[in-house]
Formats: sequence, C-alpha cells, structure tokens
Amino acid sequence: MTFLHKVLAVFSLVAVCAPLLAAKDAPQQVLVWPESGPQLVRFELGKFERFSWHSGENQWQCEVVATNLWTKPIKLADFAVYFFDKSKVRIGEGYMQVSELPAGQRAKFQLNVSTSGMPTSLVLQPRRVPPEFQSFMPTMPARTISLTVNTVPQGATFNLDGSAMGTTPKRIDISSGQHLLTFSMMGYAPGNYPFEVKPEDVSGGSITVELGGMMHDTVQLRDGSVLTGDVESLSPTAMEIRIAGTIQKVDRNQISKILLIQREVVQ
Repeated sequence: MTFLHKVLAVFSLVAVCAPLLAAKDAPQQVLVWPESGPQLVRFELGKFERFSWHSGENQWQCEVVATNLWTKPIKLADFAVYFFDKSKVRIGEGYMQVSELPAGQRAKFQLNVSTSGMPTSLVLQPRRVPPEFQSFMPTMPARTISLTVNTVPQGATFNLDGSAMGTTPKRIDISSGQHLLTFSMMGYAPGNYPFEVKPEDVSGGSITVELGGMMHDTVQLRDGSVLTGDVESLSPTAMEIRIAGTIQKVDRNQISKILLIQREVVQ
C-alpha cells in the first residue's frame, strides 16, 4: 500500500469545505466524498500541528485515516486539499492518495502541507478516481476565450472545425483544445490553419493568416458557378479557357468576373 504526499497547485471546483481546526485540543475533522449521494470515501483528520515556520511560510502535519465506504476495493484515488486564509484566498495545497484499499478497510497516513500564511479553512477536491466514481465527479462548464480571426487580404470565408463562421475579420468564442481553421476566397488558394487553445490562455488574442495565390485563373459565371483553369483568349463575344487540358468556349455574356493570376513571361 502506497500513500503519496506532496504539494501542488490545481484549479478545480470545490467539492467539500470544512473549517480548519488547529487548536491543540480540537476534535478531529471528518471529510466525506462525495458530499451528496452515496458516501464512498471518508477522511478523518487529526490535529494539525505546525512544526516549522519562517518568513510567513508554515509547515503543517496531521494524521489522516482514510476509510473505503464503497462495496469494492479502491484501486487508486487522488484528492487535493486546498487551504485558505480568513479572506478566502488559497494559500496552500496538499495531496492525498488512496491505493489498493479493500472495501470497508481503513488506512492511516500523514498529511504534510506548506502554507504562505495562517490557514483558517480547507477544501477537499477529488482529482482522479476509479471509472466507477466518474459519475460523482463535479462537472465544470466548458471554458471559452474570444479571439479575432483575420486574413490577408480580408474578406475570406472561414470554417472552425468544419462549422461555417462567416468572413474575416471576425471575433469568435472558442474552447480549449486542438482546432482547425479553413479559409477560402475567390482568386486565392484555400488554406488550413491548425492551432491549440490552452487552458491558461486568455481572451483578446488574434490569428492572422496570409492567403496563398491561386495557380490558375478563376472565372465566375452569372449563374454562380466558378471555372478554374487557364484563360487562353478573350474576345467581345467569347472566352476560351483551358480546364484539365481541354479548351472550353464560354459566351461573353455569361461571365460575371475574371480573376487572372500573374504569369512569368517565357522568352
């Protein structure tokens, strides 16, 4: 049986909150998880003893007894313990791990924690639990940030992860994780831009993508269709365009717009 104690910083939802009793003759505290519903794990905390302090940094320790209230063995479960001062500011963190604990059995270990000040309350928060416990984990709404998507030149239509978002420039809300922007604009090659939004990123950023030039001419017809190829000739009555090696003749009056790429002159 292994029990790990260490200090680490973790942000998560509050699951259980109780007053911190540091007086020498104070009774032990009992923290149960989950707070509502069937009880699965119970922690009995003894008296917190301060064994070291220097320049506002305090070292605490207490004896903890963990009890498996579940009907099956707990293979591995991690819990964070957050410490707060009287202003509800988090000033320290501790870590408790229960592993290979049979049903109905108890295990005793020591909790060590360092705080930058005098704690007055603590919070117990699950971090990693067996798959059977996942339904009891607190859920956090998806966090999003806002950023501006732009292109050079502006006016390109773009999709975010396959969903149409409009034309650039545009400010969008996006969640953490891996994403893909795709761009399209008449006269320019379509472009892709994969990127990642990290949990610690904040709103206000921007993404600017320079669109690449097309390799062929683009002809937009009045019925909305688009031809992509090499314009060979244009007269007052007709246009000839080579598409996939075949010359096609288009009536002049069917053409709405022609975008010609710049070509190198062959001597």
